[in-house]
Amino acid sequence: MNTPTALAALTNSLRPWRRPTPSVAAAEPPALDLPILMGAHAWARLPPAVRRRFGTHAAAARYRGHMDLDCSRAGRVLAWLTWPLRGPLVPQRVRDLPVEVGVAPDGHGGVAWTRCIGRHTVSSVKQAHPVNGVLERTTGGLAMALDVFEDQGALVFQSRHYLWCVGRFHLRLPDWMSPGVCRAEHRDLGAGRFRFTLTMTHARWGQTFQQTGVFVDPAEEQ
Repeated sequence: MNTPTALAALTNSLRPWRRPTPSVAAAEPPALDLPILMGAHAWARLPPAVRRRFGTHAAAARYRGHMDLDCSRAGRVLAWLTWPLRGPLVPQRVRDLPVEVGVAPDGHGGVAWTRCIGRHTVSSVKQAHPVNGVLERTTGGLAMALDVFEDQGALVFQSRHYLWCVGRFHLRLPDWMSPGVCRAEHRDLGAGRFRFTLTMTHARWGQTFQQTGVFVDPAEEQ
């Protein structure tokens, strides 16, 4: 086989791995629709205020509150290791820290989140996972595949696994490299207030992160 023919054959063999077929590449990701992902009965069990906040995200919103942050030694190491990738982990142990959270449509069927936690800013997008559930991806490429469900009136996002995303390519990370199972809970408190609680628990290292705080919804503030 001559050199041009050999190079052409090698290129053709790599093409399916390097990029998806044109139909997949051109397809717009489906819109994130939590009522469908959760099921009608589970969605109906959520308080009306929670359904409004997470229903369609037709308009931008900004929530302010205060949080208590805690992390283990292992969590602090992971936070510093992911810092160059603009990771979402906050290596702080502090109480009553002012926090501001901005939520807005991303223009592609997903929801953009910006969290200003003290001097630490975390940006991510929640979108429909290609297979099932939710995919939350940070600006640095770190991502989580999430299940979403109702638990005693609270809306819960819980991680299945972690990924590193570069363009259209997703590389699943081994569990031992992760901060553990992430559970993020949104529980309505009434009178325009809600509590957000996040925990990360590793099979070997135990609880690596815990964050909890109360926020005010300006649309319902009394």
